[in-house]
Amino acid sequence: MTGSWPEHAAPGRQSRAEPTSRAELDRSLTVLAESARSFARSPVAEKAAWVRQILGRYYELCPRMVADACHVKGVAEGSALEGEEWFAGPLVTLRSLRQLAVSLDQIAKRGAPELAAERVRPRANGGVAVRTVPHDRADGVLFTPYASEAWLDARADTQELAASQASFYQQREPEGRVVLVLGAGNVASIPILDAIYKLFVEGSVCLLKMSPVNDYLGASFELACAPLIERGFLRICYGGAEVGAYLCGHELVQEIHMTGSADTHDAIVWGPAGPEREARKRTGTPLLRKTVTSELGNVSPVLVVPGRYSEAEIELMARGIAGMITQNASFNCNAAKMLIVPKGSLRDALLGRLRTVLSGIPPRKAYYPGAEARYRALTTDAPRVETFGAAGAGELPWTLVSELDAAGAAPQFRQEPFCSIVSAVVVGGEDPLEFLDAAVQFANEKLWGTLNAMLYVSPALERDPSVAPRLERALDELRYGTVAVNQWPAASYALATPPWGGHPSATLSDVQSGIGWVHNTLFLEHVEKTVQRGPLRAFPTPMYFPGHRKLRELGRALCDFEMRPNAWNLARIAAAATRA
Repeated sequence: MTGSWPEHAAPGRQSRAEPTSRAELDRSLTVLAESARSFARSPVAEKAAWVRQILGRYYELCPRMVADACHVKGVAEGSALEGEEWFAGPLVTLRSLRQLAVSLDQIAKRGAPELAAERVRPRANGGVAVRTVPHDRADGVLFTPYASEAWLDARADTQELAASQASFYQQREPEGRVVLVLGAGNVASIPILDAIYKLFVEGSVCLLKMSPVNDYLGASFELACAPLIERGFLRICYGGAEVGAYLCGHELVQEIHMTGSADTHDAIVWGPAGPEREARKRTGTPLLRKTVTSELGNVSPVLVVPGRYSEAEIELMARGIAGMITQNASFNCNAAKMLIVPKGSLRDALLGRLRTVLSGIPPRKAYYPGAEARYRALTTDAPRVETFGAAGAGELPWTLVSELDAAGAAPQFRQEPFCSIVSAVVVGGEDPLEFLDAAVQFANEKLWGTLNAMLYVSPALERDPSVAPRLERALDELRYGTVAVNQWPAASYALATPPWGGHPSATLSDVQSGIGWVHNTLFLEHVEKTVQRGPLRAFPTPMYFPGHRKLRELGRALCDFEMRPNAWNLARIAAAATRA
């Protein structure tokens, strides 16, 4: 679309939704239970058609959802910052839907999404690596020289990879299941895509409970997903913890997927905090005996590998880190939260530049509930706290907590600062091999969470034959669902093709960042992690860098391209990207 968006896509600005009554919840679950088998056994080609219908309807509603999110988050409509909402909500969703439709077409024809032989390679220690990005020709143009792989464990085989894809669609007469999705409140794409994944990848009908933080999106989701709702395959409901607790215990709910906090997860699975919960964990007897999958956040580390960096490269790292902190006012589970830096001049230079960059970024509205309390808890007794920018009413300043003792038990290591804080800790020395040993161990053993980690590595080190093998081993050893080199791991979330979730080492009693995967439009199974790579010196300017002047235009152009991948929209993307 190159002109104006449809008239009916005007901002909804919904008031906070009333909690759905228990009677209506019961009716919704009854409809879903009665429809579960029908949906599970529906022809795959018909499911692809439904996905394409949702894609078109969702596309028309994008401006309304972006405007609503900007209103709630205090972002000026028409500003460059509006582009954040185009990326985090519409773009991720449109890309996922488009890819899912193609994959379902391929399942209908051959039983699994197609993977050309050149996209698959054996891993040295067993298992298979599958290239997920670039995914198609358009990706080859848009995302070169970035690349991403899904690393599958030893159960996968290069010769029989289709056996490690789309296992639901290999069942002859599936019965179907009813899954409850407890949607997240921080990013618009999370609740809808979690529900879509459970529906079309895992074959379950779905009751999506909106978070009270972003329940204003519910009306748009209902319009977009009407093809599923009218057939009884999806219902959307509203309310807080009381509604969630009722649904989790409902006899018709067979499975639960949630995005949120580990505390909420453990309260659902193991019961209220206290001795009884701990006893249940020790004996492996959960209070709730249902399948529970989840994505639960992270103290996301950034490992800065020592080496020779130019001033321009240090500036790029500082801007990149600042963007990973400030995007969405830092209310992201993949926001940079722990800088693991070597002692020496690199630490001083990088943190110095980061202070300067953060000082130039205006504070943001702290819209997510509990942000101020979390901020106080993690700054009150911290060894050194620096703030940047004069925060106004309802805002929190960008904050650097440093001089933490790597051998200690600082709360910053175990509590996700879901607010405007980033911390820094010194680990190891100036030798890159020594640093990688120490930093990987610190990230794995001291930090809470297993969702995503990132490494900054100089181009010379990547080419160094004495360092490159240790770097590859670090990518393998880091117990995170996504590990990225020179690129924000959020790209893995946004690009839809890669699997997104916590590392599979998590257990129900020690859930860390959660269990299971979402997005994953190639329907891959036996996933160990996603590994993505990019150059330290990036052109054009990465979209998450602060001060991106054409972020709004770029976000809209990319959304148009996902709906209509043609040369005109590709040219619009190029124009916006190169004028950042």
